[in-house]
Amino acid sequence: MTSPLPPSPPAIQQPRNPLHGITLEAMVTALAAHYGWAGLAERIPLRCFAHEPSVTSSLKFLRKTPWARDKVEGLYLYLLRDLRRQAGRG
Repeated sequence: MTSPLPPSPPAIQQPRNPLHGITLEAMVTALAAHYGWAGLAERIPLRCFAHEPSVTSSLKFLRKTPWARDKVEGLYLYLLRDLRRQAGRG
């Protein structure tokens, strides 16, 4: 008897993509922990970061708004580079 489902494709490795495997929730949580909600709202002026901010409300907005998600991803990449730079100095 054969299986009705085709075999799943092998997982695609993306070693040069720093966002591979990072969820939007992890990005927002890391940014809020590092900058604080007020600092995050200064860097990316979005209502979901400035007025009654929470991870849940931010995710709801960012999942519907691609340009805002791009800004969050860009700031997260900047944070990663900055942390690597600081670790290299110390």
